[in-house]
Amino acid sequence: MNSTITDIRVIDYCARWRDDFARLNLEWLERWFTVEPIDREVLGDPETHILAGGGHVLFAVDGEGHAVGTVALKHEGEGVFELTKMAVAPQLRGAGVGRLLMQGALEAFQARGGRELYLESSSKLGPALALYESVGFRHRPAPRPGSHYARADVYMVWEPGD
Repeated sequence: MNSTITDIRVIDYCARWRDDFARLNLEWLERWFTVEPIDREVLGDPETHILAGGGHVLFAVDGEGHAVGTVALKHEGEGVFELTKMAVAPQLRGAGVGRLLMQGALEAFQARGGRELYLESSSKLGPALALYESVGFRHRPAPRPGSHYARADVYMVWEPGD
């Protein structure tokens, strides 16, 4: 894969990318953390766990038609969405693919009339946290005790216009 950021386009989910959604996320999770049961459940069936509830999945695809990144918006109800399952292929990390996916996710959130967008992350992921901060996510106390992910120790909410 000899892609550059100019070759990358962000597209909506279709079934042909289902395995890539799992592959990209599992590689990232296995590298940094432990794959938890909830990860396998969601990654194995994004149609049920993300799309059926009014969520959205995006892919970054290179000029050769390979999925090189992904991100999801999980609808929690009443206009609240979680930004989740963001992953970029190792060879393209730091090249701007995450920023393209983030822009696509923010546009999708706004197009759905979302009123709140949050994410859970880990303090181990400095570059990801910097990206989130750069597009308007702000650190906040978690609104509920704990997380559905053992690895999550950071809670952020998107505040446009900061």
